[in-house]
Amino acid sequence: MAIDVTVGIVITIVGIVLLAFELVHPGALLFIPGYLLDSAVGPIAILVVAVLATVIEIFYYRWVAPTHNPVSTTTKGLIGEEGIVLAAIVPDTLKGKVRVRSEIWSARAPVPIPVGARVRVVEGEGVSVAVELVEPPKAG
Repeated sequence: MAIDVTVGIVITIVGIVLLAFELVHPGALLFIPGYLLDSAVGPIAILVVAVLATVIEIFYYRWVAPTHNPVSTTTKGLIGEEGIVLAAIVPDTLKGKVRVRSEIWSARAPVPIPVGARVRVVEGEGVSVAVELVEPPKAG
C-alpha cells in the first residue's frame, strides 16, 4: 500500500502545530493534569513513566520483529529447487536465465529448454546453475 506524500506533509504540519500548542499550554494535550507539572514530583513521575514505556516498547518490538541473519543464497543451496525459464536455455552456453525462488540465475543444460518451462536445479557452479526439464511450457 503506497502512502501519498501529501499524507506525510499533513501529519508533519499537524505535529508541528500540536508541539507549538504544547509550548503555549503545557500539559493541555497530554492527559497530564497541570498541577502535576507544577509540583516537584511531577516531572520525575513523567520521566519515570516515559523511561518505563520506552523499555517496554523495546522488548515489544524485539518480540514482534525479531532480528535475523541476512539471507544469502549460493548455487549449492539451490540444488533440488524448481524454477521457471525466463530466457531460452541453449546447450553448452550460459545464455539461458531461470528464476529460482526470487532470484534470476544464468542457466545451462545439455538440451534446449524453451521460455516458460519448469526446471529443477541439479548442480550449481559460481553464478550459474545446471538444470533439467520438469515440465514443458504450457501452450497458449
